[in-house]
Amino acid sequence: MNPNYTDLIDAIQLYFDSLYYCDTEILDRVFHKSSSLFDADQGDVFVESIESFRRDVGQRLSPASQKQVREDEILSIDFLSPLSATVKIRLKAHENTFVDHLGFVKSKDGWKIVSKIWHLEGLNNKA
Repeated sequence: MNPNYTDLIDAIQLYFDSLYYCDTEILDRVFHKSSSLFDADQGDVFVESIESFRRDVGQRLSPASQKQVREDEILSIDFLSPLSATVKIRLKAHENTFVDHLGFVKSKDGWKIVSKIWHLEGLNNKA
């Protein structure tokens, strides 16, 4: 298997772990320090810095602490080059289902998310 592919899968798993456990140390390992996050679900473009997102994640009640069944999946990976890729994922956190497009670049520090566009796909039923 291509080592770039394996390393990228490992980085995606870090992303999933950071949100499932609301662990900002893991989040710091996978996001580039200058990354930005975007959303347009409300009709306007919302831009969030990684610092703001990190604070939000750190203050959340983690799905792990609520014993939520973990549901995260990779929908697609597109390598733009050996050092850049876009990844589409879906994950569930509490009552929300998100679809994210993650822009990754690889440097000497490994694969890092440099951009995230997310969409709230739907609300899960709490049964």
